[in-house]
Amino acid sequence: LEGVTTGSTFVLEQPRCVFEKYGNAVIWLVVTLDKDAPSFNNSAEPGTPETAFQRFPEPVRAYMTLNATLGSYPCPKPAGDITVLRVGSETSCARDETRPTCNGPLPGPGPYRVKFLALEGSVPVAETAWSVPIMLRTAKPPSSISTTGSGHSAGMIAITTILSILFAILLAGLVAMLVFWGSDSCGSSTLSKPESVSVRRYNTHHVYDQPAARL
Repeated sequence: LEGVTTGSTFVLEQPRCVFEKYGNAVIWLVVTLDKDAPSFNNSAEPGTPETAFQRFPEPVRAYMTLNATLGSYPCPKPAGDITVLRVGSETSCARDETRPTCNGPLPGPGPYRVKFLALEGSVPVAETAWSVPIMLRTAKPPSSISTTGSGHSAGMIAITTILSILFAILLAGLVAMLVFWGSDSCGSSTLSKPESVSVRRYNTHHVYDQPAARL
């Protein structure tokens, strides 16, 4: 059984196709700390002070929760069925001692071990093996969080801002120079009048053929 963990819960696969021979049994989940798993007694009865969630992990070393009949775990699995259980998901009954089988939030990071136990009445008839140790997630202390990355980012932002300002100043100066040069060129240029061109007029004379000189 593998757990997908949060800070106070973990997820297990349902025991599908495990207890088919025990149609009259009630299937319980047993939760204990890793170190206390070898000392768990299968004769412990659920719903009693000896297995109450509210007294776990001291003085109760293992509690029993999530009771279900075989019909809750059909085999084979119908298409679309949810096949996981979330251990530790009930917050409303965590302090309610009238509900000793509460599936309340786990009190620490663990490691925990779990197993499924089938009871007919109060008699254990079948069980699974203990799971591998399951550790919950823990929050990092503030002192362990590195601030190097954030300082580097702030420095980069400052450098980028300064470069942007310098670029804007340079661009404004360039535009001002272009405007100045353009206005100076227009003011210094003079227009000269074109020189008058005199055209001499010639009268056209008719040219006649001269008669041949007489001898």
